Amino acid sequence: MKAEQKILQDFDLRKTNSRTAILSLFLKKPFALSYSDLEEQIAEDYDRVTVYRTLKTFVDKGVVHKVLDDGGSLKYALCNDLCSSSAHHHEHVHFKCSVCGETSCLDQVNIPQVELPRGYEAREINLLIQGKCQKCA
Repeated sequence: MKAEQKILQDFDLRKTNSRTAILSLFLKKPFALSYSDLEEQIAEDYDRVTVYRTLKTFVDKGVVHKVLDDGGSLKYALCNDLCSSSAHHHEHVHFKCSVCGETSCLDQVNIPQVELPRGYEAREINLLIQGKCQKCA
């Protein structure tokens, strides 16, 4: 069974050509992809609404997670095995290379525990480090 089919099956998602194509792009790239990255790759085959709805479904089901970059732009990366439709578990660092522009998940680097002032409640934590990646260093 192909990886795309297994992911769709594991997350109880119906197999469609657009879902398979978008998953294939995520599996080929070891870094986060923006909506426009995806759209450029499959614009000939799928319209903007299909790409958007597929990404939303993948986020809602726990297949991909959102990654904010330094400009506030939204990117998406494949989730690890702990995510589901009920909760994302991404307390890891993201790294954006200032040379090639790729944003990667550093799953092995946890975000340090932050103690918030009384009355504040964290719902989501993002940590972005910028510098040169291994390829560009």
